[in-house]
Amino acid sequence: MNVVLVSQCSKRALTETRRILDQFAERRGERTWQTAITQAGLDTLRRLLRKTARKNTAVACHWIRGRDHSELLWIVGDAGQFNPEGAVPTDTTVRDVLRREDENDWHSLRVIRLIAALAALLHDLGKACAAFQARLKPGAPREKNRYRHEWISVRLFQAFVGRDDDAAWLQRLADGANEGVAGKVFEAAWLSHADGRLLRDGIDQGARTNKPWAGDGGLPPLAQAVAWLVFTHHRLPAMPRSSTEPSETALWHGRIPGGVHGAELDTALGKIDADWNEPWASQPTPQERGLIEPYWTFGHGLPVRTLPWRKRAARIAQGLLKNLPGSQGSLQDPFAMHVSRMALMLGDHHYSSLKDEAQRVRGEQDHPLFANTDRATGALLQPLDEHLLGVEAHASQLVHALPGLVAQLPHLVGHRGLKKRSSHPLFRWQDKAADLVAGLRRSAAEHGAFIVNMASTGCGKTLGNARIMNALAEPGQGLRCAFAIGLRTLTLQTGRSFQRDLGLGDDELAIQVGGAASRELFEYYEQLAEQTGSASRMGLLDETTHVVYEGNDSHPVLKQLGDDANARRLVSAPLLVCTVDHLTPATEGLRGGRQIAPMLRLMTGDLVLDEPDDFDLDDLPALTRLVYWAGLLGARVLLSSATLPPALVQGLFMAYREGRGHFKKNRGQRPTEMPLVCCVWLDEFAQDHLGCADADSFNARHMAFVGQRDRRLGALAARRRAELLPMPPGLHGLGKAERRRGFALLLRDAALRLHASHHGVDPRSGKRISFGLVRMANIDPLFDVALALFRHGAPAGTHIHLCVYHSQFPLYVRSAIEHRLDTALNRRDVDAVFELPDVRRAIDCQAAQDQLFIVLGSPVTEVGRDHDYDWAVVEPSSVRSLIQLAGRVLRHRQQKSVDRPNLLVSNSNLRHFERPGEPAFCRPGFESRTFPLRPHTLGELLAPMLDAQGHS
Repeated sequence: MNVVLVSQCSKRALTETRRILDQFAERRGERTWQTAITQAGLDTLRRLLRKTARKNTAVACHWIRGRDHSELLWIVGDAGQFNPEGAVPTDTTVRDVLRREDENDWHSLRVIRLIAALAALLHDLGKACAAFQARLKPGAPREKNRYRHEWISVRLFQAFVGRDDDAAWLQRLADGANEGVAGKVFEAAWLSHADGRLLRDGIDQGARTNKPWAGDGGLPPLAQAVAWLVFTHHRLPAMPRSSTEPSETALWHGRIPGGVHGAELDTALGKIDADWNEPWASQPTPQERGLIEPYWTFGHGLPVRTLPWRKRAARIAQGLLKNLPGSQGSLQDPFAMHVSRMALMLGDHHYSSLKDEAQRVRGEQDHPLFANTDRATGALLQPLDEHLLGVEAHASQLVHALPGLVAQLPHLVGHRGLKKRSSHPLFRWQDKAADLVAGLRRSAAEHGAFIVNMASTGCGKTLGNARIMNALAEPGQGLRCAFAIGLRTLTLQTGRSFQRDLGLGDDELAIQVGGAASRELFEYYEQLAEQTGSASRMGLLDETTHVVYEGNDSHPVLKQLGDDANARRLVSAPLLVCTVDHLTPATEGLRGGRQIAPMLRLMTGDLVLDEPDDFDLDDLPALTRLVYWAGLLGARVLLSSATLPPALVQGLFMAYREGRGHFKKNRGQRPTEMPLVCCVWLDEFAQDHLGCADADSFNARHMAFVGQRDRRLGALAARRRAELLPMPPGLHGLGKAERRRGFALLLRDAALRLHASHHGVDPRSGKRISFGLVRMANIDPLFDVALALFRHGAPAGTHIHLCVYHSQFPLYVRSAIEHRLDTALNRRDVDAVFELPDVRRAIDCQAAQDQLFIVLGSPVTEVGRDHDYDWAVVEPSSVRSLIQLAGRVLRHRQQKSVDRPNLLVSNSNLRHFERPGEPAFCRPGFESRTFPLRPHTLGELLAPMLDAQGHS
């Protein structure tokens, strides 16, 4: 390929880029290079440029594709030096003519900055107590705090506020820096306990009943919001747990409530006291007063007496006084509170890590109080007054920088693979879906988007989702999207699919999974494919060329993430493919700081949830919170699954709409109006859309679309026909071992029956071969059934090749099994499987004319595996799992139809016989003691869906 490289670097960056470019290309001018180069060489060049990039680096690469056609491939560094096509401006001016940076859609940005700044000045005041200062000394005991410094800080702030309203205490704070106001006099209001201002928990009787956030007798509205940020800057409160409660309800602090009624949430805030922050099994006794007093002793006073602190606090108070009517409702504004809390926590996290005094602010000389120590040496590090001022400065800077964050982060722009029209008829629905979504782009930007993709298994939903979200993004800005998936292995597969099919590099795509071993094993088998030449079949750079704007790595927000490479990649990568547990911490706060990076990700990109119906009922609250937060922080959401239950979709829409409503009040063009959420329904047959303001309109359109989909699916030629498999009589009266042997015989006979009707013929030997799946609900009986199948053997002239596959294999063994199954069960080329060495050897080693390759597996077989079986026998657990498993039968052979059953479903499961009277369709499944199913036979439970012969 022939490329031209243009450098718009300045200062030392120009010298460095010239040194690198001269090694790869010939100069055609002072700032221009040209050369013929391979794709591998171009990747190496780009990697070197990125590695040495500075603030003044700006290099564009153009691919000369013909006599009169060139194409921009990428830009390294400052993309502002070029236009979207890579052209260099004729002239520039330093004057901001358009003044675009003067405008943003953050209506509450000033209030967010002010309350975050004030909370930053207050957040660690409690560290001034004697108990905390003693803990900083070398060799100090590390026992549990009786009262944490966050709670003490709240009590000190509450003492200063007293019984004043917001205007009065803000005015006193603003007057604190006036000439003639002595620091000790100003400090007295914070420490005075003789008149009942400072309530000392464990000492003063009134402290037990005084709740800072109580409606009667608590703080005024704005003070409550500030106190909440102070109180939660490390972790959210948890309901106290007593020593008599069972251990399974325990969190690492507090307990899991047994059940929460909606009405209780309205009053929960008013109940919070010190025990919600650091729970103890019992209240302190009078004899323990000596242990309590150090927490309320301030021998060196407070940093509030210092002039720099009072000046900064006064300036913030004056700003809040000017915005008082608009700021008093902050506690009821989730967007304002969560963004303020994130800024405070990130500012605290970043400033606490600074050791170099040149990077820190200057406080009072020889200040006697300290905020922290050096973790490496244990030496005292940051004086407390400096720490408060520094965190305030960084939190304010962060909030101020948030409106420009999205524009500064990398985006995927103009990707041809995402814009290319589908050539295969099976995938043409993606073109129609992308066209529809592109037409709704403006509405989705203002009101949000909630997209439901219900395309059938095997219709290309993975890449289709990427194309849809790319169509939704602004063309000039590009795509930023996170794909959240439940399974680790499926996450890696999706990421590799994007890399292979879209030609994305590591700087454009981040793949993050929970376990490093999973990724290493996946990459091991990828390397084996390279060695066998599989990778060489891909084109050089035909249809996947695109532009990646590298973004600004020196943006204040990214700088405050520090040296955490995973956090920076999670935030900055244009496309993120991750397990959902990388994003759910955004909605949680029991451990401080874990939600910062996921929050920033949701604030700066869209979200795709793959197979959300695959999660257990216990996971639905976390999933619902994630969708609510996506709406709250401005992301557009796409749900992707062929088996989405209507109740789940409707519940997630309600969560998204509620979150988007709060977002619109803070950042919408018409903040007083409720959002008319842009809802889109997609499948391989049709596309529909509607602006939905409430759940009723959404539900009506959703059910209409599902009904239409059901009718169209029913009109297709059947690729899967199911039949109930009667259970052997008398299983209740057998012992466990006999029952499992009888069940194994049932499965074997069912497999032989299906093989007779659904087999292929080996082109070489003429033998009848089939590949089938026997899926069991639980792993424990699977072992016994596998052994029984070996003992039962097969009839004369038939041989069974058995592969046992479940999630409890050691990771290396499981990965090896999955690799072989992925290879053998790729049936796009029907006869290719007979040429695989393992399969060929197994067929030739046996003289039997009928050979069955059977995978005996657990539910891990039904989701996330791109496998194509000839038939399947299923032990039921839920209708959803049946649908998912049916999608593995004839998955790749779309044109084939059947007139006899190729899916046999046992009429009940072993759990029903082994645990009579208990829920049977659970773990996996959704039956519970609260919602039992009666009876436990599918013939009766699914009677409306079956014909007289038990067919579906």
